[in-house]
Amino acid sequence: MATRRLFLTAAAILGSGILGFLLGDRRSAPLTPPPKEISSAKRPLIGIASVNQETYIRAVRDHGGIPVILPNTDGSTAMIDDYLEELDGLIMPGGLDIPPSEYGEEPHPTVSILSDERYKFEKALIHSWIKNSEKPLLGICLGSQWINVASGGSLIQDIPSAVGGNHRNVNHDITLEPDSRLSGIFGSTGFEVNSSHHQAVKDLGEGLRVVAKSPDGVIEATETTDHDRFLIGVQWHPERLIETDKSQSKLFNAFIQAAKEHASKK
Repeated sequence: MATRRLFLTAAAILGSGILGFLLGDRRSAPLTPPPKEISSAKRPLIGIASVNQETYIRAVRDHGGIPVILPNTDGSTAMIDDYLEELDGLIMPGGLDIPPSEYGEEPHPTVSILSDERYKFEKALIHSWIKNSEKPLLGICLGSQWINVASGGSLIQDIPSAVGGNHRNVNHDITLEPDSRLSGIFGSTGFEVNSSHHQAVKDLGEGLRVVAKSPDGVIEATETTDHDRFLIGVQWHPERLIETDKSQSKLFNAFIQAAKEHASKK
């Protein structure tokens, strides 16, 4: 077990470096190793599915976790059981759209479907993580939608045509349920978020509850009804907001802490 964990840790550090190299000029600052005062052995391993932006890597690294990039190469699902065993937490990041066939609908003209490789990999990963694991899960934008669809829910395929208004490339307020885990994390029942999505939860998946909405009624966050598990999906991008809104660090701090606590039970 220790040897496999060491291998994943080394792979995570190497993968982060390679991703930074591939992103080239899009980097705002060089990736650096974890601060020396924090022992790597005490840092939880956090998988990031299909990541293509280093903001997720920075968010995990800077809040006390070791980021592990989970490749969707060839759509292979061969290592998912290993990921479930070795990782301490999972982030499902943003991206294009889930095929509407997943929830029994034909695609709206505005839908931009995920690549086949990413779709196959993430579908298998999210289903396995939810059903076969009790480990922490954080879904961001598309990741939040994956949580709902994998739990048997459906999506509004296009907010402008179905609801009206725009949720892409804007900022707007949200209101949180006061008794939710999410509200407890932020110590608030409302704040402003960034928004870059055109889809959102329609029919709620099994075992989930709605915990945040925008002023137009669009669902902005869900979480599990299991009080013993950290499983949260948010439609905004907290990893992009951290530099200008430090309060968004609270979500990553809570997620990483939940992963640490789960890892300590091994």
